[in-house]
Amino acid sequence: MASQEMYRLGSQRSVIRELFAYGQAQSEIVGKENIFDFSIGNPTVPAPACIKSAIEKIIHTRESAAIHGYTAAAGDQQVRQGLADYMNETYHARVEAGNFYMTCGAAASLTITLKALVESPDDEIIVIAPFFPEYSVFIENAGVKKVVVSPDTEHFQIPLATLEQAITPRTRAIIINSPNNPSGVVYSAETYEKVGALLMKKSSEIGHAIYLISDEPYREIIYDSLPILYVPDFYENTIICYSYSKSLSLPGERIGYILVPPYVEKSAEIYTAVCGASRSMGFVCAPHLFQDVILKCLGQTSNMKVYDENRKLLYNGLKEMGYDCVYPSGAFYLFVKSPEPDAKVFSDKAKSLNLLIVPADSFGCPGYVRISYCVEADMIRRSFPAFKKLIAQYQEKR
Repeated sequence: MASQEMYRLGSQRSVIRELFAYGQAQSEIVGKENIFDFSIGNPTVPAPACIKSAIEKIIHTRESAAIHGYTAAAGDQQVRQGLADYMNETYHARVEAGNFYMTCGAAASLTITLKALVESPDDEIIVIAPFFPEYSVFIENAGVKKVVVSPDTEHFQIPLATLEQAITPRTRAIIINSPNNPSGVVYSAETYEKVGALLMKKSSEIGHAIYLISDEPYREIIYDSLPILYVPDFYENTIICYSYSKSLSLPGERIGYILVPPYVEKSAEIYTAVCGASRSMGFVCAPHLFQDVILKCLGQTSNMKVYDENRKLLYNGLKEMGYDCVYPSGAFYLFVKSPEPDAKVFSDKAKSLNLLIVPADSFGCPGYVRISYCVEADMIRRSFPAFKKLIAQYQEKR
C-alpha cells in the first residue's frame, strides 16, 4: 500500500505543469506554431558561452574520476570559497566558504532550509502572496503550518500591517521572493528596511529569532537599472536560497546553494542542521561537474536583454488591448488581472484559443493570471490576435 499522503501529492499535478503538458500534446494536433504556451518558466535564452567553454575545459583537462566523483557532502571546498569571494566582492557580504551548502537548485535549498529550521509541528512558516505554489508542498513536507499573508494588489510589495498581524510566537520563518514569481515585482529597499525593523521588533517581543528565507532564483533578472539588493544588509537573520536555473539558463542541471551568513543568530547550529536535513533527505553532494562549471562562470548571466525586450513587447501590447497588467521590474512573468472574478474560467477561455496562461489561485492571488515571457519573441507577436480575441469577449459586454 502506498503512502496516501504521497499519493495525494503525486496525483495533484501543478496547474503550471498540467498546462505545459497540455500544450505539448495539443501541438501534435494543431501544430506547435499554433500553440502559445506561456505556462512554464523554462528559459529559452541560451546559456552564456562561458558554460560551454567551462565544460569543454573541465572535460579535456581533468581525469574522469575527478569530474564525476563525489565532492564533500556540502560541496567542493574550492567552489564554496569561490562563491564566498564573489559574494564578498559583489555585495560586501562578509561570508566564508563554510557558510555555503551546494544544492540541486532552489527547490532543494528551500526544502532543506525549512527542514533545518523547524523544531515542532506547531511551528508556522509565513508566505507572502502571491507566492510560488510549491512553497505549500515544501512547508507541508516540513510538517508545519503555512500562514498566508494576503497580497497588496496595489503595489505588490510586502504589506507590513498584514505581515505583523500574521506573526505569532509560533512563527519560525518567513519566505520572501524577489524578483517575484509570479508578479514580476521587485521589492524595494524601503520595503526591506521596514520588514527588517518589524522582524527585529517582533523577534524581541516573542523571545526568539524569526528567520527570513530569501528565495532568489531571479536575482539577476532585473530591469530599469534597479539595484540588486543583498537582503541580509536589511535583516541579518536572513538565509539565502539560490539557483543558477534562471540566471545561467540551466534549469535541467539542478545546481544552486544555501547561504547561512555568519551573522545569522545561531548560524553554526543552523548550518549543521542544514547538513543534517540534507543527509536525511538524500540531498548530499550536488552535481560535481556543474559545481565546477558555475565556479568558472561566477558573475556571468544569460542575455537578459532578450527578457527585457520580451517584457516591453508583451506588457505594452496587452496594455494597448485593454488588459490590466502589473508592471514587471524583474523575473520573466507578467501578472494580469482577470477581466472576470474567476481567473480559472478566464484561463479556460484562453486555453480554447490555444493561449496557455496560469490562473493565480494557487499562487495565493485569485483573480489574476501569470504569463511567462521567457519565450521566443516571435511567439509573443503571433499570440496577439488570440489575446485580442480573448479580451474582446469582455469588452463587447461593457
